[in-house]
Amino acid sequence: MTENTARDVIDLSGTAPKEDVIAEASAELPSAEASAIPADELARITDDIVEALKTVFDPEIPVDIYELGLIYKVDLEDDRSLKVLMSLTAPGCPVAGEMPGWVQEAVEKVDGVTKALVELTFDPPWTPARMSDEARLALNMF
Repeated sequence: MTENTARDVIDLSGTAPKEDVIAEASAELPSAEASAIPADELARITDDIVEALKTVFDPEIPVDIYELGLIYKVDLEDDRSLKVLMSLTAPGCPVAGEMPGWVQEAVEKVDGVTKALVELTFDPPWTPARMSDEARLALNMF
């Protein structure tokens, strides 16, 4: 990402509960003036990206990857290309080779996104603490 051209949509790389990380990341987002994309369109694209991410599921877990906390960071460039940094529940995940493609396909369908690059990371490693309350409820983890 080139300096002053990337727009952080959301940064979920911390280990705090997901809601706290989202609130902190939202407070640190650059102002709309820092992006060449109009603020109202940027808000719509951001919402649409989150909705697209919620359509991708780990086949072994009945919760989407967004609510599981597998999405660490999403950057939207001024040219509307997208970079997604994500993790898996375990390095040996049976769909490790396929899931980044599923994510790429989902977010590239978002109106306003020209292309997407999805990268896997295990730093920091995923833990159940990253899951939303919705995910915990769906998995009976309360």
